[in-house]
Amino acid sequence: MRTARRSESSAPRTARRSEPLDMTQVMEALGGPWTLGAAPRDYVLGHVTAVLPDAVLDDALIAVRDGRIAAVEPHRPGIEPDVDGQGMLCLPGLVDVHSDGLEKERRPRPGAELPMEFAVLSFEGKLRAAGITTVFHGAGFEDSKAGGLDRSVATAERTCDVVADRTEGLVDHRILYRLDVRCPDGLAALQRRLGEQGDTAALVSHEDHTPGQGQYADRGYYERYLSGTKGLSESAARAEVDELITERATKLDVRERSLAWLGELATAGRIRLLGHDPDSAAEIDDLRARGGSVAEFPTTVEAAAAAREHGLPVVMGAPNVLRGGSHAGNVSGRELVSRGLVTALASDYLPSGLLAAALLLADEIGLPAAVGLVTSGAAEVAGLADRGAVAPGLRADLTLVAGGRRWPDVRAVMTGGEPCPT
Repeated sequence: MRTARRSESSAPRTARRSEPLDMTQVMEALGGPWTLGAAPRDYVLGHVTAVLPDAVLDDALIAVRDGRIAAVEPHRPGIEPDVDGQGMLCLPGLVDVHSDGLEKERRPRPGAELPMEFAVLSFEGKLRAAGITTVFHGAGFEDSKAGGLDRSVATAERTCDVVADRTEGLVDHRILYRLDVRCPDGLAALQRRLGEQGDTAALVSHEDHTPGQGQYADRGYYERYLSGTKGLSESAARAEVDELITERATKLDVRERSLAWLGELATAGRIRLLGHDPDSAAEIDDLRARGGSVAEFPTTVEAAAAAREHGLPVVMGAPNVLRGGSHAGNVSGRELVSRGLVTALASDYLPSGLLAAALLLADEIGLPAAVGLVTSGAAEVAGLADRGAVAPGLRADLTLVAGGRRWPDVRAVMTGGEPCPT
């Protein structure tokens, strides 16, 4: 349905002519019918506050042609837009390079598992309400129930299949392949999947959540996590962590095979390889030697600084920024942002936190730079050169946000030139 053009008067327009309208001429002027199933690829959005890569343009006009941004300029008097933005902030559609939210959508409670197709559709509504137009769903290739998780290789494969089938959605759904490097079944399954698909744009994150290193370098945080999620006593949680460390120590050979294989793919340019939870400059050096492209959730200033020194993008979690610190005692995302070491924020497990975290940082680093953390910076991480900024030639993935609020209030998203109210 076409949005009414802005009138010079605040009163609604009324018909002032008695003769019948020539509807053929009207439809030709409008460019043909607009249907709910196929919103327009061409339109003009006016009277918005456009957040550009390096500036904020008040009362801007954005012209969209064939789903691409054709022009961004001041809204001159006398030009009536197709869609009146009413002064709202207009941002690029958010790009989320690491989302585990679908996992929680599918299984909102222990033992309460929902159909995967329904979970994707339900979760898409939350993504749109959060202003996210491109999302990479984490598919964990591992068999694990540690820490209250219930991940399996079969579920990861099912996630990939259902997400691939969701082509008509209002969000661009993609996969972040997450490989637990100590899981032999996960390694075999991911080798099959990437071999069958020949996916040259695959985003792959390798991770090792064994307590005592990486994210849980201080195993005490993992023990407390177990106590909170599984209701274990301190001694029981400590015993379970001991058992987990001992069991995973027997799989170092799997870890070496996994890292060697991923390095071959990355060096050949078949995947974009993310190193999960690096904690030192030495780990960044190892990641670079394997052809790694991104440092994902570094746990120390040292690791983040080493990544940026060598030109690797750095991804941090939006919940870390929103909360003011890491839940596992690692480095603060806000500290890394203040040091200029963060390229992008990811929602991790909270889609609504992505834009909220960015706007929280706006007072410190400025609105364009803060928005860039969840748009252009994230697009850089994923290797997507066709989106992430309000600029001519890029996809018209846009998000309209009500201004003057403490927390973001997303009013509409537009994907590829197709306006879709949230």
